[in-house]
Amino acid sequence: MPIFTPISHDDFVADVMALAAQLASATDWVPSFIIGIGRGGLAPAVYLSHATGLPMLSVDYSSQVSDFADAPLARLAARTRADERLLFLDDINDSGATIGKMRAILTDEGATPGGVRFATLLDNIRSSQRVDYAARTIDRSITKDWFVFPWESVAPATSLEEDAAAMPERIA
Repeated sequence: MPIFTPISHDDFVADVMALAAQLASATDWVPSFIIGIGRGGLAPAVYLSHATGLPMLSVDYSSQVSDFADAPLARLAARTRADERLLFLDDINDSGATIGKMRAILTDEGATPGGVRFATLLDNIRSSQRVDYAARTIDRSITKDWFVFPWESVAPATSLEEDAAAMPERIA
């Protein structure tokens, strides 16, 4: 049975503000858009957009529906060729699978090097991918908790258990 660790709304807001502070101090790279990665990155992207005043777009990558995942990534890659900078935001960089796949698609679609960066609320230092900005870091070799973000707290317990069971390597 996984250990479910809720992230309070106050902690979530503090994490968003930590990302906003990191962006404010990075004078060499300012994003044109924050891109929320669906599902888990959408709520954080809305909050970060409000905290920074930067506009927000979204990609529903978790749906695996091409019209809402791959096609928007191709359009976003084109925007980097017009000198726009994109900050992709997700809730957690756990295994790195999502970020790795997105980076590969963006590269295949001709995204300009340096035009794309990634941020997460939680960053697993054991992930196969690195992010440019993170509010907090974890080490999955030590921390096996299944984090429950505020927007997930309304899900039935069985849904959370099914999500965790689908990725046993993260909690074992």
